[in-house]
Amino acid sequence: MDIRKVKKLIELLEESNIDEIEIKEGEESVRISRNSGQTVFAAHPGYAPMASAPAATASANPASKPEPAADTVAVPSGHVMSSPMVGTFYRSPSPSSPPFVEVGQTVRAGEVVCIVEAMKMMNQIEADKSGVIGEILVENGEAVEFEQPLFTIV
Repeated sequence: MDIRKVKKLIELLEESNIDEIEIKEGEESVRISRNSGQTVFAAHPGYAPMASAPAATASANPASKPEPAADTVAVPSGHVMSSPMVGTFYRSPSPSSPPFVEVGQTVRAGEVVCIVEAMKMMNQIEADKSGVIGEILVENGEAVEFEQPLFTIV
């Protein structure tokens, strides 16, 4: 996506009452949102931490080569189970209940492994594969994005 288009989108967002906008062109997409007075955007795919507009503009330009990050994100091993929706991740059905699953626990396909709350609806998320929980990649109560990795199943 052309950097001039991204800059123009940022200007339009700042001039309007819109808090967030997402644009897709072919396989490229850009999401720009306004958080506490700052304009923030991230280029997809991937779940890198959101960066401020000047720092992220280099990664949005495919012609430029990004410099290696100081702290690289490790790629989880095994089958990665991702969130089917945007919402809030919960490991247990209630704060006083034990978590649905723990690292090292065997799960069957179709077994409930967590809840993602979206629009005040508690959505039970089921394992999409049988195996052993290798890692839990999200903290309890953390906001999750669509297709964000939640667990690894080995």
